[in-house]
Formats: sequence, C-alpha cells, structure tokens
Amino acid sequence: MTRDEVHACAMALPAVTHVVQWGGSDVYKVGGKVFAICGLRGGLSFKVSEIGFEVLTQDGPGRQAPYLAKGSWVIVDLEDLEPDLAPDWIAGAHGLIAAKLTKAARAELGL
Repeated sequence: MTRDEVHACAMALPAVTHVVQWGGSDVYKVGGKVFAICGLRGGLSFKVSEIGFEVLTQDGPGRQAPYLAKGSWVIVDLEDLEPDLAPDWIAGAHGLIAAKLTKAARAELGL
C-alpha cells in the first residue's frame, strides 16, 4: 500500500483528524488521541489488541513499534501492507482508541 491509500483508509473513518509531525509522518487521531502513524521508519504504526500484537509480531508481517510497543503498537513496512488486511487493521486501531475516550467525548464526536 502507498501512503495515499493509507490516508484514504484512515480518513474514511468517523471523527478522524490528520496532522503531519515527527519528521513528516502522517499522524491520524480520533478525539485527539493517536491511533495510527504512517511514514515513521517507512511503515505504518498502529494500535492493536494484546492478541493482535502477538499474532502480528510473531506470525505476521509486523514488529514492535519503536517507543510504542509497551502500549501494544506494531509497525508494518508499507510494502508489506496487504490491501485486503490493512484497512481492517486501521479501523481496529481507530476503534481501540475511540473506545478509550470518555462517553461524553464519544457522543460529541458522534461515535
């Protein structure tokens, strides 16, 4: 996948904002909280469940995301992103972060 394709997937999700930071990386947020970073170290970093972390880092194309692995974040090289799986990974990361927002914040964002 390309960065443009990742961008399209992320921006199609509800209440997403996009900023460019950390050396030109595309940073995607919901409710002000980061759920995915594209371009950092040539890959897509995103939040996953504990089980997803194990699966992607042990049997899949992912590895522990630098500085974020403790919080169950993985990074997958852009050339290893499969177009049929990556949109679900991005949506899953969005859902995990959105679920941590307060009830009021979710209501305000229409989530």
